[in-house]
Amino acid sequence: MKQTFCPDCALCPRLAAFLARTARAHPDYHCKPVAPFGDAAPALLIVGLAPGMHGANRTGRPFTGDHAGILLYESLFELGLASAATSVDRADGLQLRGVRITNAVKCLPPENKPLPVEIKTCNQYLAAELVKLRSVKAVLALGTVAHDATLVASGLRKSVARFGHAREHELPGGRHLVDSYHCSRYNTQTRRLTVEMFRAVLRRAASLAGLS
Repeated sequence: MKQTFCPDCALCPRLAAFLARTARAHPDYHCKPVAPFGDAAPALLIVGLAPGMHGANRTGRPFTGDHAGILLYESLFELGLASAATSVDRADGLQLRGVRITNAVKCLPPENKPLPVEIKTCNQYLAAELVKLRSVKAVLALGTVAHDATLVASGLRKSVARFGHAREHELPGGRHLVDSYHCSRYNTQTRRLTVEMFRAVLRRAASLAGLS
């Protein structure tokens, strides 16, 4: 079985160089590929875009310590899927129940915009995760990049299913793919994504995964 994560991955030269520069500017930051986090045998896999500069790239845990994680972890806690409503540091003892969080791209990209070749290169890890995590019944994709990456990692063409908030798609093996706008600061502040919208789609994904 292929690796699901490589803590020292440097397959993308641009990302590796950017992490090295960021580490020099912020020596107390994680500045390495960010590992998936959560239940070892999840029913629901949440796929984000990539680590944020002052969030996961700083703390070393997905959606931890930045604005995007506020809505995500509060919502997971409300559904009884997280032990706490906040995620500040990877040593804070937070635990997830039946849920695992990963990213389409495991390294911080400049301006939070990975290149297509970087998304393609990193997809091997997501594909390996989906193979290994046989317990996964549903995937919640946060944004178009995560949606497309999940399709490719599942052995499908991106053209077979179009992204759309709250849309549902079938994946091989009877799995479900549910789409959501990313819970980024931009989307929540512009109200493209409201708290109610996000919690409704998360609740639906959890239901499809058999968690509620």
